[in-house]
Amino acid sequence: MSIRKAELAWFKSSYSGTQGDSCVEIAIAEQDVHVRDSKDLARPAFAVGREGWDEFVRFAASA
Repeated sequence: MSIRKAELAWFKSSYSGTQGDSCVEIAIAEQDVHVRDSKDLARPAFAVGREGWDEFVRFAASA
């Protein structure tokens, strides 16, 4: 089942600045995590499987 972009609930990290620029937004779906550039919404978002996202978050937290 495909989720339409409009149905996703996008949010920014609490670490994002208050200026509103240069932010990455994510939307968590049942089987994947969608990622987009908040300053360029014309660019398509991409999706990563939940396991891949979990691995990325663990890597980023250890850096």
